[in-house]
Amino acid sequence: MVAARIAALAHVVPAPIDQEDFWRDHFAACYGDDGRAARVWRSAGVDRRHCAVDPRELDVSAWSTGQRMARYMVEALPLGKGAVAGAVSGAGIAASDLGLFAVASCTGYGTPGLDVTLARDLGMGDAVQRIALGHMGCYAAIPGLGAAADFVRSRGRAAALLCCELPSMHLQAPVGKLTREGLEQLAVQSLFADAASAVVLVPDGQGLEFVDIAAYTDSTTAELMTWQITDHGFRMGLSSRVPDVLARFVRPVVDELLARHGTTCAAIAGWAVHPGGPRILDVVADRLGIGEGAVAVSREVLRDYGNCSSATVLMVLERLLAQRPFEPGELVMLLAFGPGLTLYAALLRQSDPTPR
Repeated sequence: MVAARIAALAHVVPAPIDQEDFWRDHFAACYGDDGRAARVWRSAGVDRRHCAVDPRELDVSAWSTGQRMARYMVEALPLGKGAVAGAVSGAGIAASDLGLFAVASCTGYGTPGLDVTLARDLGMGDAVQRIALGHMGCYAAIPGLGAAADFVRSRGRAAALLCCELPSMHLQAPVGKLTREGLEQLAVQSLFADAASAVVLVPDGQGLEFVDIAAYTDSTTAELMTWQITDHGFRMGLSSRVPDVLARFVRPVVDELLARHGTTCAAIAGWAVHPGGPRILDVVADRLGIGEGAVAVSREVLRDYGNCSSATVLMVLERLLAQRPFEPGELVMLLAFGPGLTLYAALLRQSDPTPR
């Protein structure tokens, strides 16, 4: 059977914003310089973020959803083009070699969308197949990878996935009082940022092979994380209870996936965990018994980029691969979480460099 292997990853981000400057120059006044709000802000684990729209220069909080979607396309096109072009180049192929182009985003929509425009501009050809994955949230990269891998294995052709997320398009007017809603919105405003990340998968060759995928949704807790389309952009609800729910099912889901392949957490050489926030990473390390070192790269990405929704786990994997070359047969686990509440996991294996 043809294997689907990750040949290259690349990401592009907008201009950086220092997290402390962001607080001092904008959000502190929104929360009346409340010391409690400042502590919540600084507990996000973020040192800098990248935002296509800086509210200190352009306040979009009163914009309609239509205005935000129009601006999304303006900002997303160059970011997505740079990320996909980087991954295609890194894979050593031409854009015209791609048989499938998948685009995931929960922050911007339009038709013709990014998939159509980028396929044309990058020279993928008129016959390239396209998939648009919309509004899945932070875990979308993993089912996107699964779909791309299935295509590569069944068709024997290369595929690309782009995750392009611009949460800055959906800045809401801050809730200045530290009510439950105010705390939720402050947590959202302290975490989320913009990025475009792309990955190319090829048939056989060298790289991390996509082995298997697992998903679990606890619909009884769906109200704890929401992403609703309103007349003034998309509005997130984010309960502080999310890590506690994740703590209940992350271990059983991962164990079941690994058991299908006769292995355990102890055999995983690298972890690419979506850094939804510091407590999420605490829970994953604790419940899986993998130690703080296993999520260190995830914390680095959170520190340097914030939570970039679906693009983030690919950025973690990209940094992990840059820091640590994996030996043939070593396993890597991807984990991401989002509305549902939903967990997705993917198992990867480093290929043998010996020609087949």
